[in-house]
Amino acid sequence: MSARTASDNLVRNYLFLRRAIGFLGIGLPVVLIFGKLVVDGGGLLNSISGYYYSGMRDVWVGVMCAIGVFLLSYRGYGRIDDVAGNVAAVAAVGVALFPTTPANGDRADVLIGYLHLGFAAVFFLTLAFFCIVLFTRSDKEIPGARKPERNRLYVASGVIMLVCLALIVLCGLVFDDETQALYPALWLESVAIFAFGVAWLTKGGTLLPDRTVAPEPSVTA
Repeated sequence: MSARTASDNLVRNYLFLRRAIGFLGIGLPVVLIFGKLVVDGGGLLNSISGYYYSGMRDVWVGVMCAIGVFLLSYRGYGRIDDVAGNVAAVAAVGVALFPTTPANGDRADVLIGYLHLGFAAVFFLTLAFFCIVLFTRSDKEIPGARKPERNRLYVASGVIMLVCLALIVLCGLVFDDETQALYPALWLESVAIFAFGVAWLTKGGTLLPDRTVAPEPSVTA
């Protein structure tokens, strides 16, 4: 296998990982919300994490663990990319394996719930770091023509995740039960996960790819 072929295969593997992470992120809220309506019936739950206690538990745990595996396998432009991917991977698996505190949970459930919140915070903060800092860099001396557009999308996605995370905390601390009945955490988590998915799909070349210019035909005298 030539060096060029090996390099092309590596690029394709990276693009596959990025796209897989993006599709899993975008699809997770949709599958959980509508899947629960089909499997269990009833209304919405208070948060994405709350679907652990529904018939969609295996989907929730499986998707988060799959995201963790993909992030663990991901390698970026340098060591900091690898470390960030590993941290996000551990956090994703932690979110899946340490569920949010259920209603009427005991002291052990509350402790596990705190671990869940900690892992979730690390997960979103690391993904926002990916978007705002790591994705905006380029491994090319001359970046593609649409790199500025992609950078704006990356930064917007990262900011959206940070804003959603802050609003989730605010909702839990300030808003009353009547406001909580509107499921603010569920929608904010869904928006944050969607933003994360869009950023990774863009990094994988699915969204805003550079336009390929066809070579001009040669002219013979």
